[in-house]
Amino acid sequence: MKLYNTLTRTKEEFVPLEEGKVKMYVCGPTVYNYIHIGNARPFIIFDTLRRYFEYRGYDVTYVQNFTDVDDKIIKRGHEEGISPEEVASKYINEYFVDCDGLGIKRASVHPRVTDNIQQIIKFITDLEDKGYAYEVNGDVYFDTNKFEGYGKLSKQKRDELEAGARIEINDQKRHPMDFVLWKAKKEGEPGWESPWGEGRPGWHIECSVMSNRYLGETIDIHAGGQDLTFPHHENEIAQSEARSGKPFSRYWMHNGYININNEKMSKSKGNFFTVRDISKLYDLEIVRFFMLSAHYRNPVNFSDEMLNQAKAGLERLYNTKEKLQFTIDNLEQSGVSEKEKELLTELDGFRQKFIEAMDDDLNTADGISIIFELAKFVNSNVDENSSLEFAKKCLEEFNELTGVLNIVNKSNNNSVDAEIEDLINQRTEAKKNKDFQLADEIRQKLLDKGIVLEDTRQGVKWKRI
Repeated sequence: MKLYNTLTRTKEEFVPLEEGKVKMYVCGPTVYNYIHIGNARPFIIFDTLRRYFEYRGYDVTYVQNFTDVDDKIIKRGHEEGISPEEVASKYINEYFVDCDGLGIKRASVHPRVTDNIQQIIKFITDLEDKGYAYEVNGDVYFDTNKFEGYGKLSKQKRDELEAGARIEINDQKRHPMDFVLWKAKKEGEPGWESPWGEGRPGWHIECSVMSNRYLGETIDIHAGGQDLTFPHHENEIAQSEARSGKPFSRYWMHNGYININNEKMSKSKGNFFTVRDISKLYDLEIVRFFMLSAHYRNPVNFSDEMLNQAKAGLERLYNTKEKLQFTIDNLEQSGVSEKEKELLTELDGFRQKFIEAMDDDLNTADGISIIFELAKFVNSNVDENSSLEFAKKCLEEFNELTGVLNIVNKSNNNSVDAEIEDLINQRTEAKKNKDFQLADEIRQKLLDKGIVLEDTRQGVKWKRI
C-alpha cells in the first residue's frame, strides 16, 4: 500500500513500525458547537482508512481527541449560561450523534484535554528543562529558533513564515514564530495549578501529549484536514521531536478543502453548514458516499446538485443489493453451471481491482467506480435462472466491498410499516380475485406513499422513491 506523505510530498510504501499493527492519531473537534461539513470530511476519510487497514488484517489503534478547553468553549458557556465543562460534554454527545449518522466508528480512545492536564504540564516541563521553552508572566512559549527542523512539514522557510499574515503579534515572544504552550489564567476562565502559576494549555501541545500518552513517542500516521498542516501540525512536530529526539510521525496525511457551491465556506457568506443542518435534508449516509466519491486529497464542491447525484448513485447500489437479495430469497438450491464457474472467476477480479485502487493512496473514488462495475455485473448475470450458490457469492462480494467503505449496509433500507405491508398483501389478493380496479387503486395509494411496485415471476418487488 502506498500513501501520500505530506512530509516528503511523495507517495511512499506504507511500512508500519510494528508488523501487523497501525498506530493512528487524527485531530478531533473543539467541542463548542455541532461539527460542520468541513469537519466531516477528515472524520469520514480517516475512518475509512482505519476500516481499510482492518480489512487488510491490521490491528489498528486509532486515537482521536476532544479539545474541551478553549476560548470558543468559554465564550459559548457564557452565552448559554452554563460551565465550559457542560458545554464540552453537551457537544461531545452531539458529535457522536452526527458521527453515528455518518457511519464513523468510535476511536480506540477519545481522550479529552482536561483529563490530560498533568501529562501536559510534565511535557512542557521537559521542554523547559531541555531549553526549548521559556516562561514570561505565567505564559510559556516554545522557542522555534532552537528547533532546527521548524517548517519541514509546511515546506516554508523561516523568513516566509515570519512574514505570513497568520502570525500573532505578541511582545512577550522572543521570536515571531514562537507559540504558546501554557496560558496564564484570565478572569472568568478555567485554570489548573502549574509551576508557572494557574493557567491552561495552549492548543498545539494537546495533541502531542495525547498522542505520546496513548500511542508512544513515534507513531505510524498522523492525519487531519489540510488547514492543520500549518501551524498546528508543524508545531506538534517541533515540540514532540524536541522533547523525544525521535521522529514524531512517519506518515502525515491531509485531506483537501471543501467549497460550498464553489465558494469557501464562511459564516459571513451565509454558506456555513453543520452536519446537523444537512441531516434535516439528506440521510447522512449520502454525505459519506459523497465524500468518498472524490479522492481525499482533491478539493470537493459541496452543493445540493452534488448531493442529489450522490443520492441517486447510492440508490442505484441499494437497488442492486435489494434485487439480489430478493432473487436469493426466491431461488431454489441448484448446482453452479459451467457458465457460472467462469463468471465466478470474473467476480473475484472485482475484489482485486478494489484492493489495488485502495492501496493506491486510499483511492476511494476508483473503489466506488469498481463497486458500480460489480453492480452492473450482478444486474446482468443474476436472475431467476441463476443458481443459489452463484447469487449468494455475488451478494457476499458486494457486501464485502461496500462494507469496507461502510456504505449500502443498512439492514432494511426500504423498511415499510404494517400499513404498507398490508396494502401490498391486499393488492396481491385483489389480483388473485381479478379485481384489477382495486389492485390499481392500491398501487396508486402506495405510489402516493413513495412506494413503487414491480411485478415479477418471482413475486412483487418494491422500492422507495
